[in-house]
Amino acid sequence: MPANDDSMTSPQLELLLSKVDSKFSLVTLAASRSRQLQDYYRPEGAVSQKLIPPQVPSLRKLLSLSFEEIAAGKIVRISGDEVREREAAEAAAAADAAAALLGEGDSADE
Repeated sequence: MPANDDSMTSPQLELLLSKVDSKFSLVTLAASRSRQLQDYYRPEGAVSQKLIPPQVPSLRKLLSLSFEEIAAGKIVRISGDEVREREAAEAAAAADAAAALLGEGDSADE
């Protein structure tokens, strides 16, 4: 059997399930990623900075491409709490950087 078999069992379900908590998580992650890829391929989609391009080379359909990305470990599911924690950390880092810049600017005026 060829290594790059283009069938419904490629990538293997067991490999995909090892990357997520449950079948439900796998299905929702793949569906969400497929919608992101669909938006990316729209003419106005590639312009947006928030859309992530495909992470693995493939000529397959978007859902199959999503499964390939999950199997390759390029796309992972993060919880809402993790997203909020990351956003808070980024905001704190930006505030610290701004304060440091303002602090340096004040000492230059003296």
